[in-house]
Amino acid sequence: MTFAETVKFHGHACPGLAFGFRVSQVALAEISRSRDEELIAIVENNSCAVDAIQAMTGCTFGKGNLVFHDYGKQVYTFIQRNSGDAVRIAVIWPGLPEDEKSGELWEKFSQGDRSSKVMETVKARKAAKMKAILAADPDELFNVTHLRLTVPDRARIFPSLRCSVCNEKVMEPRAKIIDNRVFCIPCSEKINP
Repeated sequence: MTFAETVKFHGHACPGLAFGFRVSQVALAEISRSRDEELIAIVENNSCAVDAIQAMTGCTFGKGNLVFHDYGKQVYTFIQRNSGDAVRIAVIWPGLPEDEKSGELWEKFSQGDRSSKVMETVKARKAAKMKAILAADPDELFNVTHLRLTVPDRARIFPSLRCSVCNEKVMEPRAKIIDNRVFCIPCSEKINP
């Protein structure tokens, strides 16, 4: 898969997507792409990178072979289900050096400024970062560790129960039973804040 194809899947080109593209290239060089559920990806953030990982590796939330740990880390682990062989890829790239003026404009962007001067600088900074990520040697970008891990269980299909408040279906293990009544999580939070 090309970077352009991941852009088409994701909707725009950005540094995060470029990282996911490069992570996937490294993972696929080590472990084969998933046709169904043979490959498991564990991602430790919910950034744009995860879209490239889904598109390139075949690991998806719907199949249950894309696992999300909300750690906020740029770390991605790929496990071969049949063997437990795994590769853990951690982003180590320090980024591009930045001048003081660009840093100030980036800070303004982070605080909500969307003026044309700020947006021009942000767009140029993102383009340069993306280009550098796509061109860098993998050793400059990542720390790659080979492991043997316990394979997570396959995705399970659970019965659905009806919430006694909203009447919407909720999978049994996520349902809350309060006073012998079934609640979905949002409805249970309204009665037990």
